[in-house]
Amino acid sequence: MKVEQVDWVEIPAGLLRRGTPTGEVAAVARRFAHTGVPVEWYLKEAPRSEIHVPAFRIARTPVTVGQWAHYATATDRPARQAPPDRSDHPVIGVAWEAATAYCRWLGGLLGHEVRLPTEDEWERAARGDDGREFPWGDEYRTGLANLVDLGIGTTTPVGSFRDGASPFGVLDMAGNADEWTSTLYAPYPGAPAEVPESEDWAFDRHITRGGAFRHDRDLARCARRHGAYEPDLEAIGVGFRIATTAG
Repeated sequence: MKVEQVDWVEIPAGLLRRGTPTGEVAAVARRFAHTGVPVEWYLKEAPRSEIHVPAFRIARTPVTVGQWAHYATATDRPARQAPPDRSDHPVIGVAWEAATAYCRWLGGLLGHEVRLPTEDEWERAARGDDGREFPWGDEYRTGLANLVDLGIGTTTPVGSFRDGASPFGVLDMAGNADEWTSTLYAPYPGAPAEVPESEDWAFDRHITRGGAFRHDRDLARCARRHGAYEPDLEAIGVGFRIATTAG
């Protein structure tokens, strides 16, 4: 597929059951206690609220190494170093500013706005209408996403886990590459008092979603709010997918 040919998925306008009810956060932390994630990290998901998300389009899969290489060549930017047989893997190690620059470049080719999804758009695309815990349903199943439990230790070709699709048919919403959104971290309105007003320790304050190949199943959860907390974005598997307004 040429870089300018995007496999868009139409996400209809609708209600997003965003986040996790405050009273259920402790139970979530206990359910994923084996990951070592403290309850404070899950509190960032609270409270649960229903918000209206306008219609939009989102790419079925993340931006690949091959697509990034095409962009790098066209703009005289450094390409991500990867073997030729990884051209269909998600590009990782891309800073937020570089990801938004790619969006502007592609938008110029397509003749319309291309951008990173907002955090709410990302969660709607992953979660659908029913508030499910994972893109594929309410139970975690090994083999539906490239996470640490598979033991692969690196990326896989985008779209490899088709049974892990979201309700709208969006792929790789869990695992493979942690994905930038356009949203800066802030507590949700009505968040518990313990939730920090800012994450000054983060390398970048924009929210990422979905987790990467190195992450555990807690980051496969549709509600899980994450971030780039280390400067080596390639090592922690940060990539991105694109979005646009409804056509």
